[in-house]
Amino acid sequence: MDYIKAEGLAVAEPLYRFLVGEVLPDSGVSGETCWSGLTRLIEHNRAKNAALLARRDMLQSRIDAYHRDVRNVDTADYKVFLQDIGYLVAEPAPFEIGTAGVDDEIARVAGPQLVVPISNARYALNAANARWGSLYDALYGSDVLAPPHKAQGYDPSRGRLVIAQAKAWLDDFVPLIAGSFRDATGFAVEHGGLVVRTGDGRTVLRNAEQFVGYAGRSEAPSSVLFRHHGLHIDILVDRSHFVGRDDPAGIADIVLESALTTIIDMEDSVAAVDAEDKVLVYRHWLGLMQGTLTARFEKSGRLCDRRMADDRSYVGADGSPLHVSGRSLLLVRNVGLHMHTDAVLNGQGEPVPEGLVDLFVTALIARRDLFGTDGLRNSRSGSIYIVKPKLHGPEEVAFVVDTFAQTESFLGLPLRALKIGIMDEERRTSVNLMACVKAASDRVFFINTGFLDRTGDEIHTAMEAGPVIRKAEMKSAPWIRAYEDSNVDIGLRTGFVGHGQIGKGMWAMPDRMAEMMDQKIAHPKAAASTAWVPSPTAATLHALHYHMVDVAARQRALAAKQRTSVDEVLNLPLALKKIPRNEIDEELDNNLQSILGYVVRWIDQGIGCSKVPDIHDVGLMEDRATLRISSQHVANWLHHGVVTKAQVVERLKHMADVVDRQNADDPDYRAMAPAFDGPAFLAASDLVLTGRAQPNGYTELILHRWRREAKRRG
Repeated sequence: MDYIKAEGLAVAEPLYRFLVGEVLPDSGVSGETCWSGLTRLIEHNRAKNAALLARRDMLQSRIDAYHRDVRNVDTADYKVFLQDIGYLVAEPAPFEIGTAGVDDEIARVAGPQLVVPISNARYALNAANARWGSLYDALYGSDVLAPPHKAQGYDPSRGRLVIAQAKAWLDDFVPLIAGSFRDATGFAVEHGGLVVRTGDGRTVLRNAEQFVGYAGRSEAPSSVLFRHHGLHIDILVDRSHFVGRDDPAGIADIVLESALTTIIDMEDSVAAVDAEDKVLVYRHWLGLMQGTLTARFEKSGRLCDRRMADDRSYVGADGSPLHVSGRSLLLVRNVGLHMHTDAVLNGQGEPVPEGLVDLFVTALIARRDLFGTDGLRNSRSGSIYIVKPKLHGPEEVAFVVDTFAQTESFLGLPLRALKIGIMDEERRTSVNLMACVKAASDRVFFINTGFLDRTGDEIHTAMEAGPVIRKAEMKSAPWIRAYEDSNVDIGLRTGFVGHGQIGKGMWAMPDRMAEMMDQKIAHPKAAASTAWVPSPTAATLHALHYHMVDVAARQRALAAKQRTSVDEVLNLPLALKKIPRNEIDEELDNNLQSILGYVVRWIDQGIGCSKVPDIHDVGLMEDRATLRISSQHVANWLHHGVVTKAQVVERLKHMADVVDRQNADDPDYRAMAPAFDGPAFLAASDLVLTGRAQPNGYTELILHRWRREAKRRG
């Protein structure tokens, strides 16, 4: 790879040309400022970054030694040990965060959150535009009311089922004084209020303030806008539409404000292993910040073009112009401290911490949004939201906060414009979450839980303690329940209400929306203000939960409840009795099939996130977090003799044949069997056979090495 000298760095030519040719022009930042700032950011922080990683290894080594010496762990003794080695720190005195300049979508309104790989422009645009979603389409195309519709053309009977349910929910969320929206024959706006015409006359809303605006003529509006629990609902009226012409009121659709926020992901859902990959990632972020990103793709035999949605315009209830954002508020997730990139080399010719490069480049690009350089606006409050994954404890949070402050200085950004989202997905962060929040108390906008990464770290941390329980049992284990509760407890006690989001994790089955509707309502009931969803359709359906549950009321009700004890979070998920042979075989096959199904696309096709069929052919949204938990689970059982190496290798080959059959219709797929010598199969083997030795159980080092090998082989 060719490099170009820039201050004290050597920058890979594709990245250098991108920054100089596409980012810096009209950015308000000179080339000299850019390169000197990036050089100083890296030189000031790379040694500290390395020291923090070394401390992770040291602590894990001490914990491993403890578990080798102590076979029956007593929680009180274990807790004292963790305090003695500095793994568990003293909790700070009561405090509240003071994060300012936070957009309402984060600080004040509860709703769904999408996570999308930035490497796919079409997906990124779909997510950005998922701020608004058709409730009719979401119900018609999913299994919420009935099995998914597969017939060609419109099914009127299914349509009637959808419309009836949607209007029933409308009656619940914006009730009328008398009658139902099923009886509506038309709408009108009179004296700033909404009148609903019915066959029996006319009626009005029970709460007149829920009507906030309309589009079209006041005597026959084409759109009627409501607000409930802070979220908008838009009734679209069009008597020429194939649905509206058969509706007494001409209602063609009910559109819900859905994905309030979206995490544009540069990390777990992306396979970016070199300078060319990073340029694609950064270029898409630039397009999102400029509002110029587009995608062309083929759908149903025709070419389609996609771009970012415009804002939505209405006449307010008071007669004044009303503009509502047409796009999800975009946050960006950078990589973690453990990642390094040779897209930039330091003065000694060494790869530099990739997270520092991500921070500088994403902030440089997002600076355009802060200063209104381009058309569409993202943050209306003047913030850049950076989600930081895989942080271990408060000292790492403090380090990142310091790099944020330096970046603001280097790029001429307002003080504390860079906000941090702390992903509560590593064990040392979970048990020290209060101190982590304190370390970022004037910048933090987000904390959330994530079952997969958190469980992967739990298994790795307790690797020497003994064999762990099956993955499915983890979801009801005492520690995971305590972890989920503690995250909300701490968010409420540190003042996140009005300043930030308290989040919950992903629903991983995008084709099983009926199950999601049954289960994911637990997230707003737990007082979480957001939760992750895998698709725009899921965002629209999950938005219903935030209408059904008053999250603000739940937060008030739970604010005074007794806090979950850290002792409960420290409860180790160990198998206390011998696991039956049939369960061992079933668990091993399930893990290995999951690993191979994900890895083969990551290594051979550079797909960092996709819907991967599981061993039962159920499509699951998978990313590196899925891989981490599965590989660590096998590594744990292998280490403790629950399974043997010969057994793992034999089942890997068998499951490779299963995955090959599952992907037989993919023209870009490279079969792993019968040679079992390709980069994908070898990567999967490495992940389980050397999983115990991987720092914190992370998968990136192995994935990157074998992906680069696959690219080298062409």
